[in-house]
Amino acid sequence: MRFRLASRAVIAGLTAMLALSACGGSGPKAETTGASGLEKSKIAVGALPIPDSASLYIANKRGFFKEEGLTVDIQMVQGGAQAQQSLLGGSLDATQTNYVSTFLAQAAGNKLKIIADLYQAAPNAFVIMVAKSSSIKTPADLKGKKIAVNSLKNIGTLSITSVLKTHGLTDKDVQFVEFPFPDMAGKLEQGVVDAAWMPEPHLTAVQKNIGAQKLADTMTAATSDFPIAGVVVTEEFASRNPKTVAAMQRALAKGQEIAATDRKAVEEILPTYTKIDAATAAVITLGGFPTSLDQTRLQRVVDLMVEQGYLSEKIDVKAMLPGTSG
Repeated sequence: MRFRLASRAVIAGLTAMLALSACGGSGPKAETTGASGLEKSKIAVGALPIPDSASLYIANKRGFFKEEGLTVDIQMVQGGAQAQQSLLGGSLDATQTNYVSTFLAQAAGNKLKIIADLYQAAPNAFVIMVAKSSSIKTPADLKGKKIAVNSLKNIGTLSITSVLKTHGLTDKDVQFVEFPFPDMAGKLEQGVVDAAWMPEPHLTAVQKNIGAQKLADTMTAATSDFPIAGVVVTEEFASRNPKTVAAMQRALAKGQEIAATDRKAVEEILPTYTKIDAATAAVITLGGFPTSLDQTRLQRVVDLMVEQGYLSEKIDVKAMLPGTSG
């Protein structure tokens, strides 16, 4: 189990955490804005019931949004695609989503702004699993096999393909099959699929419940410390509500700092919005909780997407960060 702690837990990090890095422009001003000074004080934010969104729930529970004059309604969504549809449709003001979905949506002409970095990969947090009795011993053995992923053309397929490449295979050598994470254990046991890509807490559960075996960590080499998820708003929302966005960033910064430096706080919040019980929360492998919004880090996702053909050309991540024009 591995949990990455932020190197410095200082007050400056709290106010600037989601501000742009030196290469990404300037972040929100640090002044406290009362409810009367915000363009919009009540906001709906989408979140998936997974560890990635821990800081959002921490910030809400500890009153960080309220301190900024915000009332936040966290609405549960089941995937990045659903979240973005709700965002673009106007039923959500902001949402957690994975970066692959974000950049695909941007490439399709939807103007988005990334206002917070929530989660990054850590060793053994996103793993290809095989059944206990499987004859598959290395990723090279996956040739001609079926691999379960929660969504096609997403972070799962992107990272798996990166692993396959190091073993002389391409995505054309395997068949990706879509299944929800909770269904993957049964599909492995039944032989419907030969392998499954799983994040926590599913990979811990599948080992415990059916004795599944780890085949490969998908977050190594080109995907080591890979950015996974963030919070996005539409460019229109950011333009019309700059004070509201800045207030959201400051509140999220405080929640993210706690998530990055206090594992117990994450363990305590997970059972309140996921199906992860306290015992499981104490043992699962968690990814990292970045305390800055870094253009260079996020550009890695775009570069790999271009390399694997998910994007026909590069997206300028800088234009998707607050304080810049798209």
